[in-house]
Amino acid sequence: MKRVAAVDCGTNSIRLLVADVSPETGELKELDRRMQIVRLGQGVDRTGRLAPEALERTFAACREYAAVIKSLGAEQVRFVATSASRDAENREDFVRGVVDILGVRPEVITGDQEAEFSFNGATKELLGRADLARPFLVVDIGGGSTEFVLGDEAVRAARSVDVGCVRMTERHLVHGDEFTDPPTAGQVEAMKADIAAALDRAEETVPLREAATLVGLAGSVTTVAGIALGLDHYDSDAIHHARIPLAKVREITEHLLSSTHAERAAIPVLHPGRVDVIAAGTLVLLSIMERTGAEEVVVSEHDILDGIAWHAALDDA
Repeated sequence: MKRVAAVDCGTNSIRLLVADVSPETGELKELDRRMQIVRLGQGVDRTGRLAPEALERTFAACREYAAVIKSLGAEQVRFVATSASRDAENREDFVRGVVDILGVRPEVITGDQEAEFSFNGATKELLGRADLARPFLVVDIGGGSTEFVLGDEAVRAARSVDVGCVRMTERHLVHGDEFTDPPTAGQVEAMKADIAAALDRAEETVPLREAATLVGLAGSVTTVAGIALGLDHYDSDAIHHARIPLAKVREITEHLLSSTHAERAAIPVLHPGRVDVIAAGTLVLLSIMERTGAEEVVVSEHDILDGIAWHAALDDA
């Protein structure tokens, strides 16, 4: 077993996994898994640059993670950065800061690489499930982008498109410094059209409607699962591999799109950092389910972070 640390830095959150991993079998024993909302992608869609305050929030989280990695004695560290840092003109400021704190250069991966890591992380545990038909369609709904991966044991087709909970919120629900709360009917329709266009682009590469099982990843999906299950706190064990029907996702989406900030903030399972962006994230999920014809989504807590850890173990093998 190799002790590795994996860091996934996305548009909205930065996450750490320290685990013992077997490169031969793919077995993964989790030692520490944590997440912070840092909103690295704050304003990137509008300005094309990472904001100084967003960088500092991210570096503060990196300093905490560096202490955890050192205390657990990880042999290998792999840091993967996704949508926001791909888009930013000043991404070298981000790279230098991470190197100074963690001693490793972040890999600003392509959307296709991100999709492959997500697929591997999400499906290794599902391959032996007789109750889940193949092929799997894994969808990773992030802050700035969404990855679509279709495959059986290996990836058949993958595509990343620039639609995510933060990007949709900033593009459609924020005007100047004003946040519309709740969204107007016109704003919701504009978001739906934007998401539909992104799904059209995804379908140019990935035959979405061939999916037999839809597997959903990342914070928007896990939050929907927590709400659907009526949890009074975030319970990873209860959420992992929960199966949430389309009708329930539609009900939750409609509720969140008509709720105020205060009403959303009162939902026990909802992380404070997701209060402003969760409505857009659930609309992305609902749109995907309606496009693919999925009657349910299988929710996975194992995602790109686990895929990064497995690849880190292979690198160190």
